[in-house]
Amino acid sequence: MLSKGVQYMLLSTLFFSLMNVCVKLVSHLPAAEVIMFRSVISLIISYAYLRRASVSVWGTHHIWLVARGVAGATALLLFFNTLQHIPLATAAMVQYMAPIFTAVLGIFIVKERVRPWQWVFFGLSFGGVLVIEGVETSVDPFYLWLGVLSAVFSGIAYTIVRKLNTKEHPLVIIFYFPLVTLPVVGIYSLFNWVQPEGWDWTLLLLVGLLTQLGQYYMTMSYQTEEISKVANLNYIGIIYALLLGYFLFGELFNVWSYMGMALVLLGVALNVRYKNRLAKREALAQKVLR
Repeated sequence: MLSKGVQYMLLSTLFFSLMNVCVKLVSHLPAAEVIMFRSVISLIISYAYLRRASVSVWGTHHIWLVARGVAGATALLLFFNTLQHIPLATAAMVQYMAPIFTAVLGIFIVKERVRPWQWVFFGLSFGGVLVIEGVETSVDPFYLWLGVLSAVFSGIAYTIVRKLNTKEHPLVIIFYFPLVTLPVVGIYSLFNWVQPEGWDWTLLLLVGLLTQLGQYYMTMSYQTEEISKVANLNYIGIIYALLLGYFLFGELFNVWSYMGMALVLLGVALNVRYKNRLAKREALAQKVLR
């Protein structure tokens, strides 16, 4: 039997994968417009949770909260554009590089050290991207590297979240994301509006709801299980993406493309495993000192 934490993480990755499918199904709508609907739903739900928890919505570290919102909004805008223009699995795979940039940016923002082996793992992942760029004719290199850039901004957002981890309520950090995003995409959409039709409205609603469900079950997973036991399950999302991309969009890749994806995920997974081992060693060392 799978533990509750594992079940929650599998649900979380499934909901995020289904959200990506919905974004791709409305590729005829501007990415900013899709994000606007997502932000409205997220803002309402986040605000309701904050009020229920009797927590001030504004927080105290406003500059960092706004910076997290700007970085997250930029990452989402770039990722949704990538998702609408290249195969589902490729876009999802590139987004998994965010932990690499989180580690590198952590050197400057939270003063964390990157070990020599981690640079080797980072090189593996970038090598995988180069393989895909060189052999996959169905992937536009511009949008492939746009996806990498979205992972960079995701890394910035995650690093700021780590900096705010013990200083702000998690719900406040979540709330600032749509709070900062909505005015930007709202103004753009006002002047570049494309009218949704028919099922578009349902898909736009699902983008917001599936995102919230994904975030909720990910939080539940981390609360009920050790992070080291469930974090790697995020990468099951690439299996969801490959299957959904094949059955819904007829996406197929050549052998070298699959090898490139494997290199990207291998580098990221090895980095996560290495960091978990280091964390356990440090925790054990501290216990011995006590």
